Amino acid sequence: MNNNLSSEQCEACKIGAPSVAPEQLESMLAQLDDWSVINIDAVDRLHKEFSFKNFRLALAFTNTVGALAEEQGHHPDILTSWGKVTVTWWTHSINGLHNNDFICAAKTDLLFE
Repeated sequence: MNNNLSSEQCEACKIGAPSVAPEQLESMLAQLDDWSVINIDAVDRLHKEFSFKNFRLALAFTNTVGALAEEQGHHPDILTSWGKVTVTWWTHSINGLHNNDFICAAKTDLLFE
């Protein structure tokens, strides 16, 4: 999916930063390709599973997402297993979703392409 989110950069996010408002959530989610919002421990998170032919390719993608996270200063949960990588973005400092999460999700999709 082509969107402007992937061209944006994350901003420093501190405790008290505004989370994505409920009325914005659907429109922001619509800018992403097959990401879903899951709720764990009362915290909304962006979640997507990526499929690969083998573990080597899954691990390479994991490392690429890790490099993106370091570059953006924003870090997801990444679960790597045979043939798949699950990536979950949310903003720890605000216990919810921030614009940064949507930016990083869009950038993650570009890495997968």
